[in-house]
Amino acid sequence: MPFDYESLVVSIPDFPKPGVVFKDITPVFAHAEAFASIIDELGSRFADKGITKIVAAEARGFMVASALAYRMQAGFVPARKPGKLPRETYSKEFVLEYGTDSLEIHRDALVPGDKVLIIDDLVATGGTAQAMVSLAEQAGAQVVGFGFFMELAFLNPREALAKVSDAEVHSLFVVE
Repeated sequence: MPFDYESLVVSIPDFPKPGVVFKDITPVFAHAEAFASIIDELGSRFADKGITKIVAAEARGFMVASALAYRMQAGFVPARKPGKLPRETYSKEFVLEYGTDSLEIHRDALVPGDKVLIIDDLVATGGTAQAMVSLAEQAGAQVVGFGFFMELAFLNPREALAKVSDAEVHSLFVVE
């Protein structure tokens, strides 16, 4: 039986700006059983995909992705904000539900033939995940799946992801 994640998620109205209801999932990460459940559920879901690398956006995506990479015996590739990586990078700007941002990965982090699982704590409009698809493709890697802890379905992220990839999308907790 799946873990009751909803009981641990805290909704914060008007953060980071008026009209946005921020979903604080840090209590889920602080709960040992819940965190283990996230890693186990995502690991089981994508176990047969031949994943060689897991790509995740900073910062909360790192928490899930690094533990998952360990469990799946895959490499972990951090997608960072501009200026945080010291060597040559691929870069992609994207639109968030409340602004714009940009992500970068090292040019040597992925290679052609890598099978990539994109992981993030939350998918809302899909912009961050779309950017990570672009970064993986710039490196010649293949995206074979998307795994999210939480999906804000009312923002239609699956439609956005379908525009850039036909890979499986799996979310552990969906807010309609």
